[in-house]
Amino acid sequence: MPCRGSQWFLCSLRRLPDIKMNVKFVQDTSKYWYKPDITREQAILLLKDREPGAFVIRDSHSFRGAYGLAMKVACPPPTAQPTKKVGVDLISELVRHFLIETSSKGVRLKGCPNEPYFGCLSALVYQHAMTPLALPCILMIPTKDPNEEALELAMPTDSVVDLLKQGAACSVLYINSVDMESLTGPQAISTAVGRTLSTNPLPAATPVHFRVSPQGVTLTDSQRKLFFRRHYPITTVTYCDVDPQDRKWEKEGGGSVRLFGFVARKQGSTTDNVSHLFAELDPAQPAPAILSFLSRMMKR
Repeated sequence: MPCRGSQWFLCSLRRLPDIKMNVKFVQDTSKYWYKPDITREQAILLLKDREPGAFVIRDSHSFRGAYGLAMKVACPPPTAQPTKKVGVDLISELVRHFLIETSSKGVRLKGCPNEPYFGCLSALVYQHAMTPLALPCILMIPTKDPNEEALELAMPTDSVVDLLKQGAACSVLYINSVDMESLTGPQAISTAVGRTLSTNPLPAATPVHFRVSPQGVTLTDSQRKLFFRRHYPITTVTYCDVDPQDRKWEKEGGGSVRLFGFVARKQGSTTDNVSHLFAELDPAQPAPAILSFLSRMMKR
């Protein structure tokens, strides 16, 4: 995990004695590059349009206790260049993946015997931001959340400003709303998804219009199957994210899509929350883009 407090000083003194003056800089950026719960596919989406050296580190889903480093590179690996299969996204090949193994000696890139051990992830990141060692290029330490940068790269700055003023809308599948009492954060989303998927029969997914504006989130059920319109003031929204366990919703007609949601305080209460769950409907409107925009509104 990223170094915290005095652990960072111990790590720096033991492994990297020449960078003690940069402690605060590295520690403050770990929240931007350490994304423990995202999937390999989500990492590719975040990085494929970024500059070489952009990266995220996540918890490995295949190797217990290890981490996955996903980074954008300038050229695809040699094995990918001659592979011109129909439907292969060559831009995605520019996102390389490396496994960071852990042991009693520390952390280091797996399969790279010339790589040293580091006392923590922050030390590994900072050293590779100065020299690539076994990586294809140096790491570019981010100064903001990659979800926000992905949104900015998708449109001109003026368009982003206009969207933040006017709001944006998309179509999603409304799944369920689950009372959380005082629970919020990723645990609230995870718990709500677990409870929903364990119900029999499952709730019917209803297409709704999902609009985010400076005033809040407005849901409109144009077919009026469940409701007509619901509004959640932005000041009541406490958290939003995809399902931390990356569980999927099986769509009618086949195919699975990501589950995501936001947590809002129950109307008339200052302590009780409700998790509102959704699933992706349109591939052109992925959950990370929707959530990134909602997050921006929450910070305004």
